[in-house]
Amino acid sequence: MNWISTLLGNLNYGTILLLMLLESTVIPVPSELVVAPAAYHAASGNLNVFLVVLFATIGADLGASINYFVALYVGRPVIYKFANSRWGKMCLLNQEKVEKSERYFDDHGIVATLTGRLIPGIRHLISLPAGLARMNYWKFLLYTTIGAGCWHAILAAMGWYLHSIVPEDQLEQTITQYNHYIVGAILGIVAIGIAWVVVKHKMR
Repeated sequence: MNWISTLLGNLNYGTILLLMLLESTVIPVPSELVVAPAAYHAASGNLNVFLVVLFATIGADLGASINYFVALYVGRPVIYKFANSRWGKMCLLNQEKVEKSERYFDDHGIVATLTGRLIPGIRHLISLPAGLARMNYWKFLLYTTIGAGCWHAILAAMGWYLHSIVPEDQLEQTITQYNHYIVGAILGIVAIGIAWVVVKHKMR
């Protein structure tokens, strides 16, 4: 998708919003290669890092809302049919991934729309089971905003930090490397949080 590469090479608030909208639907746009580089440039004074996080989160909310309402109105059979179609494959989508997001939502309830925004492979699909389950939209939007905002703030902090130690021509490689550690740490935090909620619930 050369047009995505073009947008990634011309990051501004509008392209950040658009790319994060796409990332929150079914288009494979890696958020770490949008928000972190934008924050890297913000450290040079070209952008405002707080606006980078804001516009990225607004884009995520818009994209997630599209998924939510599509799932709400077209239902599971159409979602699965698209996931198994040629267009779904082009978006790196398949039925197994949708089923995985549904299982995560079923296991963790409505809070999954918050924690799911922090987990790769779940992040851009968690709004589908929320729509299928007819979750209250405003609660869905609140949790999505918190989860997406936290993730984008983490990526922005990484990009800002890397500006002082990494040349721009090595940025993408370094972000990919750091991203593995960040994702691992986030998964650990999410697992601890879920375990704490489960234990607290059983003690009641």
